[in-house]
Amino acid sequence: MDILITIQHPAHVHFFKHAIDEFEARGHEVYVRALDKDVSVSLLEEYDIEHEVIGSPGESLPALALSALSIEYRLYREARRIEPDVITTIGGFYAAHVARLIGTDCVVFTDTEHATLSNALTFPFADEVATPECYREDAGANQYRYPSYHELAYLHPDRFEPDPSALDGLPVGPDDTYAVVRLVSWGAAHDVGDEGIDGLSALIDRLERGGATVLISAEGDALPPELRGYALDVAPHLIHHVLAYADLFVGESGTMAAESAVLGTPTVYVHSAEPGLMQDLESYGLLFGYHGDRRNERAVDRADDILRSTDVDWEERRGQLLEERVDATDVVVRRVLTAARTVGIQEQRVPATGAQRS
Repeated sequence: MDILITIQHPAHVHFFKHAIDEFEARGHEVYVRALDKDVSVSLLEEYDIEHEVIGSPGESLPALALSALSIEYRLYREARRIEPDVITTIGGFYAAHVARLIGTDCVVFTDTEHATLSNALTFPFADEVATPECYREDAGANQYRYPSYHELAYLHPDRFEPDPSALDGLPVGPDDTYAVVRLVSWGAAHDVGDEGIDGLSALIDRLERGGATVLISAEGDALPPELRGYALDVAPHLIHHVLAYADLFVGESGTMAAESAVLGTPTVYVHSAEPGLMQDLESYGLLFGYHGDRRNERAVDRADDILRSTDVDWEERRGQLLEERVDATDVVVRRVLTAARTVGIQEQRVPATGAQRS
């Protein structure tokens, strides 16, 4: 059958990459249509995933609205040409609208409750909204809950093994003590009104006094010029290896915080939003979320405690998580094939040919 996948964010490339391999191994045709956002296109190229770019999102809310009309029209034209049996996406209202227009099924995956506008524009048009069990909102009658996280579609140990050579060229090695700090640009629609880390210089000073080398990953111009000596210079497809060997992650990015936590790296998440995903990771003792008043002061204290602690077995905590959470790629493949209109498609588990892409 024909499967159309839309990509709106770099994390979506990681989420779908192993599913694409499995679909193709079963003989299905996969069509990827992507937005040119951040490093999405370079990741698709790095993983050798055939794709076409259908536009780029605007930087402001008015520009986002205008670009959305253009992107949806281009996707509609592509879908009319492809005539897919199913369309799937992460939180993409473009895909849900187009699927309804052309009369095909649409499976939407999401884990972001505070993307309220996007969710409102998407859920009524989707045939299925698949969410992790920890998703706190009601996504409607077509909601399907599963025991995993988006990040376990590509960071489950069946899909990913850290490679120490990925740190070559960085000022740290896999046995060194280092912390990764992540700053976001706050340009996404669901980030409007949100805020994260204040006092970046004070945070760096505290981490260094705790014995850690500090590497900062930043979107856009989020890193002040005077701190650019701390910039983490690594190819986007290698970032998960860097996170896996880190002793600590501190950041504003929900995606990268969740990635660090499922890799067993103790994580301090600083953000005004508190989605169900973060609460679930907190229950395993792998993530510590700080929100509201004094969030920065409390986050810095926790980061310092983690660096100085010697009696916590982070791998044991990760092991408990993995015992209770499944490989999310298996969920993606099953839900997409189940939703397909094609009669007689039989599911047969095929080993993921793309597991080595990590």
